[in-house]
Amino acid sequence: MALFITFEGGEGSGKSGQAKALYRKLTKLAIPALLTHEPGVTSLGKKTAYLLKWSDHVKISPVAELLLFNTSRSQLVTEVIKPNLDSGTLVVCDRFADSTTVYQGYGRGLAMAMVKGVNRVGTLGLTPDLTVLLDIPAEEGLARKKGNQADRFEQEALAFHRRVRDGYLRLAGEEPDRWLVVDGRKPKNEVARIIWERVSRMLPG
Repeated sequence: MALFITFEGGEGSGKSGQAKALYRKLTKLAIPALLTHEPGVTSLGKKTAYLLKWSDHVKISPVAELLLFNTSRSQLVTEVIKPNLDSGTLVVCDRFADSTTVYQGYGRGLAMAMVKGVNRVGTLGLTPDLTVLLDIPAEEGLARKKGNQADRFEQEALAFHRRVRDGYLRLAGEEPDRWLVVDGRKPKNEVARIIWERVSRMLPG
């Protein structure tokens, strides 16, 4: 049975590390799995990622961000995610449509109906079987990123990142069966254990 598992969280939450840890665990157990991430991976996604995160000389409006993320997303679903799911591979994805809902919806303040409508187009109707949220106070997450070159989103004001965190918690509250919320401040091994406990119950016996 193919499963689609996504990892979400604010800056510095540790989601990327935990996505990799889950992928390594699955691979060690000889479970067919693929690790991917947004908005890169595909040729189109890599170009889009550069524009969205590193092109300080290019002005990008919130609506343009919404459309660019979903342009990249539709290509990722078509080229990578859906073919692997169809072949029975478990797909682990670092960020998916929920990121756009919180960053462009709650963070930027775009109308939620518009954001969700565009997301439905970009995902081609694909919804994760499980979404893991690494929750951490915005200021603590940003502190973890100090010393690294900050991208366009990391440079946003603390208030923006707090709206993002609140947005994630709202989404998780609306769909508790799909979301697993884990305290990102816990030790990495403990976080990985909690995630594996949930994922292992979803695997065929």
